[in-house]
Amino acid sequence: MREEIKSPGVSAAPSPMHLLEVRNLQVHFPVKHGVFSRVRDYLKAVDDVSFTIEPGETLGVVGESGCGKTTLGRAIVRLTEPSAGNILFEGEDIARKARTGLRVWRRNLQMIFQDPYGSLNPRMTVEDIIGEGLDIHELVEGGTARHKRIVGLLEAVGLDPAYVHRYPHEFSGGQRQRIGIARALAVEPKLLVCDEPVSALDVSVQAQIINLLQDLQQERGIAYLFIAHDLAVVEHISRRVMVMYLGRIVELSDSQSVIHAPKHPYTQALISAVPVVDPDSKRQRLVLPGDVPSPIHPPSGCPFHPRCPIAESPRCQQEVPALREVAPGHWAACHLAG
Repeated sequence: MREEIKSPGVSAAPSPMHLLEVRNLQVHFPVKHGVFSRVRDYLKAVDDVSFTIEPGETLGVVGESGCGKTTLGRAIVRLTEPSAGNILFEGEDIARKARTGLRVWRRNLQMIFQDPYGSLNPRMTVEDIIGEGLDIHELVEGGTARHKRIVGLLEAVGLDPAYVHRYPHEFSGGQRQRIGIARALAVEPKLLVCDEPVSALDVSVQAQIINLLQDLQQERGIAYLFIAHDLAVVEHISRRVMVMYLGRIVELSDSQSVIHAPKHPYTQALISAVPVVDPDSKRQRLVLPGDVPSPIHPPSGCPFHPRCPIAESPRCQQEVPALREVAPGHWAACHLAG
């Protein structure tokens, strides 16, 4: 039986200083050609992205495969190096910090990976997997305190403490993802980057993991950058939603506004593709022509204009639209929106 996903709680009130502020972030990968591997082009995976996250809130990130969601998340935790821009965590820019100086920030910024099978070391027990962060950051003294902390983390994510001596291959996908969550929680982070944490799981297990993340957020005040394809999941867990296309933000607002009153034609097409339970629904699906353009050679002007059903103005083909407020608290990167 499918478990019902809880409605999100009210997020913490914004503080004078954002927990995370990303300014004009770029991640460009060099594309090399020829015998001498000379750089001829750049793949613009993330291109001039700016947003904020407040303490205790969830910002959902959606978009087609290849839009830059995962690269954005990895750049924030510095698993992928940014090419330009700023990543301010509690007011301090960590985008250019040397890796040797990142240890203290790694405690505050953790990541939950998409693949619950490939993200756990098969040669390590559950106790060693969860305890690794405790050891690196020297958060506990003595084996007894370490074991007690690990047992508490297993209980927090809904696993039997007796599992501490087992190996990853002995668990289901949902249980492995719970172990990954416990590992991320071990160092008491303030922000978790969740990179499609439920996409590889069964539907009923997805609901369980979403409910677990919401409960942990309420208990611990953690903020989430929640990356996903499933708009229904994003609507349930997120206070705000950010839509990306070809490495850029095309829409950003609270989840209800983005899902039920989208302003950008790309967002409208994404939402129209969501399956509807009601067989009598009159909603018309918007089918976008063509494929997503190459991020190596993006179109001139608005990157969405070759597929856009309303792009008729020469301005759409010539000028990149700025992310602007088209309604109170609702931002869209479209010349015609609003």
